[in-house]
Amino acid sequence: MTTVPRYVSRIARLPEVFARLAASPDGLALRDLAAAFDTTVAELREDLLAFYTADVGGVWGLSRPEVLEFLGPDGSTEDPGTADIVRLVSESPIDLGVEYVDAGELARVHAAAQALLEIEPDNAELAAALDVLARTMFGQAAAGDAPRTVSDGLLPQLRRALDERSVVRIVYSRAWDPGVTERDIEPYRLVQTRRGWEVDAGPVDEQGRIRTYLLSNIRSVELLERPFVVPEDVAELLAGQRATTRVRVLLPQESRWVADFYAEQVTLVEDDERDVVVDLELLPPVEDRVGRLLVTAGPTATVLDPPELDTAGVVLAEELLLHHAT
Repeated sequence: MTTVPRYVSRIARLPEVFARLAASPDGLALRDLAAAFDTTVAELREDLLAFYTADVGGVWGLSRPEVLEFLGPDGSTEDPGTADIVRLVSESPIDLGVEYVDAGELARVHAAAQALLEIEPDNAELAAALDVLARTMFGQAAAGDAPRTVSDGLLPQLRRALDERSVVRIVYSRAWDPGVTERDIEPYRLVQTRRGWEVDAGPVDEQGRIRTYLLSNIRSVELLERPFVVPEDVAELLAGQRATTRVRVLLPQESRWVADFYAEQVTLVEDDERDVVVDLELLPPVEDRVGRLLVTAGPTATVLDPPELDTAGVVLAEELLLHHAT
């Protein structure tokens, strides 16, 4: 089972949507376009409008140049919320508006598209669209000798092991404890999160739990000629492994990015000029994650609920000081 977050798939398909529109100068019916990408008209309309109506000028009040037209059946301009047909104003894929997107937004689109390409390496249309984005971001297409990613080695091997139900031997740098270990795992699911690719794997331990491994921490992978049997309750095991705990924190504005890094989901509660209060959905080990979040966010970061976790940052800081002192 390979899982990609829904928001990644939605953003990543936009370059392909643009390419199809560029090849149809008279426009396409939203119904047909949505069917081609196995989505709904409402969702596709939302994605297009969100991308092309985002403010790019901030305090300057600038708006993105019009690059889409929403039309009625007779070809006349219609309300984007009800129009049946969408058409690109520009005929060239390189001028689809990406030139006018701020760097942060463009980078998110590129990262999401790259993530989808990692599990669809033969998707020529998506690869071509990524080259367009790369030219916009860096002035040139992605180089042939670009840095290797997990898709160059670890990800395909783990997908094969998952499909063939083969045990895998990994050398792993532990995320929460020091040291490097070698262990045999049974990959049950590959998941892409904010931290990158992860694998939920057995065998089930004495407490009836499985483990999650970050692909970025895996140093090597060896497929063994030893099959494994997927537990009958694997769905419950996977659900339990991804169960989160809600923690409410106050963060300084300059450190609000830390929430996105450590949490599976972030919900805004309060926002002012100095601070932001957010509800975070955190995976285990919750105390360790909260500790790292507080240390990274700075001395004014505070856990509001549950209050007993507010000392997690102090505990981690003491451990780090002791470790480096010795």
